[in-house]
Amino acid sequence: MGLQYKENFTVPFAMTDVKQEIILSQFISYCLGVSGRQSEAIGRSDLDVFKQYGLVWVVTDYDMTINRLPRYNDTICIVTEAVSYNKFFCYRKFYIYDDKGELLMDLLCYFVLIDFQTRQLSPVPDDLIAPYQSEKVKKMQRAPRYQTLEDPDSKDYRIRYFDIDMNGHVNNSKYLEWMYDALDYTFLLEHRPSHLQLKYVKEVSPGGMITSSVKQDGLRSQHEIWSDGQIHAQAILTWEKRDA
Repeated sequence: MGLQYKENFTVPFAMTDVKQEIILSQFISYCLGVSGRQSEAIGRSDLDVFKQYGLVWVVTDYDMTINRLPRYNDTICIVTEAVSYNKFFCYRKFYIYDDKGELLMDLLCYFVLIDFQTRQLSPVPDDLIAPYQSEKVKKMQRAPRYQTLEDPDSKDYRIRYFDIDMNGHVNNSKYLEWMYDALDYTFLLEHRPSHLQLKYVKEVSPGGMITSSVKQDGLRSQHEIWSDGQIHAQAILTWEKRDA
């Protein structure tokens, strides 16, 4: 087990949707900020890693189970730990609890390190990870296999200025927002997500267009983000019918 870090958080109005539930894309981004604050506390901030190793962190996959979405003004506890790593991948868990200690969500993130100059995948230095107290393992976590969609429903979007983050690429949260937006509004009102698997394939750069494609089969939707003839992200969402 890794070194744990936790923060309490009260869900603000600006981070909720029409159902007064937390916007999942924004909340995942917030969780990454929590892990960043742990890294800063142990001398492993993004800037520290860049200066000492010339490397940058990149998220490749999410696997999230959702028992209940936090709602407006709920106070929740976010607990995170870098649980394990191998030659190329690092695995971080997030656990989200309500004020009674009930587990609302858990999220597994896959990270890799990229050489800033060459943009190539870098092996994980043991001394970089040491302060996290993560277990080094040989086995790799297996992400799901995604099938290329045939005859999906699609929407096109122009990449906007505010879609781009400080790294000069589309912010990770935007991909999930585009995926949600490909679904019918009434469906989203009447259903909630119970499981999310998302894979980032390639960064989307400024300018141009993206296509958000979806194929829906009952309570399962499969998504793709395309740009310039290439897949940039894929996801599988499992949904549950709301009681009301």
